[in-house]
Amino acid sequence: MSPQGESFDPAAADPRAFRDALGRFVTGVTIVTCNTPDGPLGITANSFASVSLDPPLVLWSPAKRSQRYPFFVAAAHFAIHVLRADQAPLCQAFARSGESFDAARWQPNAEGVPLIDGCLARFDCEKLAEHDGGDHTILIGRVRRVDTLPGEPLIFSGGRYGAFVPEP
Repeated sequence: MSPQGESFDPAAADPRAFRDALGRFVTGVTIVTCNTPDGPLGITANSFASVSLDPPLVLWSPAKRSQRYPFFVAAAHFAIHVLRADQAPLCQAFARSGESFDAARWQPNAEGVPLIDGCLARFDCEKLAEHDGGDHTILIGRVRRVDTLPGEPLIFSGGRYGAFVPEP
């Protein structure tokens, strides 16, 4: 590393240093929703990635320490909503409370999963597999339906939200 950089063993360092290093990677922002016996539930997540085009698979990873964790791991179906640049308030609402559906227009799909309107992309999924991922669980979903709208994504980096600015 250069004199301005830092090198460390993440297993032995302060966990905040590892988190800060991970925060240098820019991610999109999603809200994941599912249906529960008590009604609709959502959570803000940036742990979303594509896995396969054929078959169409995606993943996301809920934290085991989250109070919402057991509901998402138990859900047979879920939806991942990629947020637009102007949807930071919606993102923050679901980060605070899983019952923030009054902040959005939505309707349930055939399985009762809440589908939030107006997102940049929405992936309606059936859970295919789950894998241990340390303090998270990796949930893999088979995408059954995709909906998209034009717009720019909400992004997250270094603990802050922002918008994508394309090069001229």
